[in-house]
Amino acid sequence: MHNAVRSLVAAVAGAATVFALSVPAQAAVTPGKYVALGDSYAAGVGAFPYDPSSGDCRRSPDSYPRTWAKNHPDSTLIDMTCNGATIADVRAHQLSALSADTTLVTITIGGNDDGFTNTATACLTGTDEDCRFATDLGAYYARNGLPGELASLYADVKNRAPRARIIVLGYPRIIDSGTGGCGAITPNEFRRNQLNFNADHLAEGIKTAAEQAGLTFVDMRLPFAGHEACSSEPWINGVDAGHITEIFHPNRYGHSVVYTFMLQVETDLR
Repeated sequence: MHNAVRSLVAAVAGAATVFALSVPAQAAVTPGKYVALGDSYAAGVGAFPYDPSSGDCRRSPDSYPRTWAKNHPDSTLIDMTCNGATIADVRAHQLSALSADTTLVTITIGGNDDGFTNTATACLTGTDEDCRFATDLGAYYARNGLPGELASLYADVKNRAPRARIIVLGYPRIIDSGTGGCGAITPNEFRRNQLNFNADHLAEGIKTAAEQAGLTFVDMRLPFAGHEACSSEPWINGVDAGHITEIFHPNRYGHSVVYTFMLQVETDLR
């Protein structure tokens, strides 16, 4: 078995145990209308080239919504995901796709509200203090402001798609805590720890909101563990000056295999 596949299987097995203990068992998703909502992590940014018709939204054919839909031809995908989307953008531009006949909704959102770009920029090009300030600010918001904003959004999704199974997929830790190179810029240990500190708070904030809303939350930290950016076998892109938008986003394997497999676990095996 290839090392990457072996690692994923082990991670999924561990994650599945956690899900079984924390989420009530639900029936497999009924075939029908699948609406994908969210930001760059849902759109597949990092797995280029992108669908030309998606423009600045940069939707990849290898995103988890599109890969899952290819594997489930009895479901019709409406892909509303878009690079750079915030909670306000989802509400203003994506929720219109939902209706009473929607059977499945997936959503990954909150990273941009938490300041993903500014935080990454501060930790890659600023001082240690710049990085600390940005990540501490993001972590505070993720635990104290984000859950309330997500709760309101999730309520809107449930009202618009009352019969749908709604699955919230979170974000992984973005960078390996070791000393491996990251490409054009390699953050030091302090900055790596700060980035992961923020990522942990972001994941926990989203988890809190999803569980309080009675939605399924898929924690992506364990599936990506050991394969973050700058690791020896990364499933997340490092720092490539030629692909700035893709920095710290899952690569093709991360999107089409890791994210998609975790979604499949939730929709097909529960």
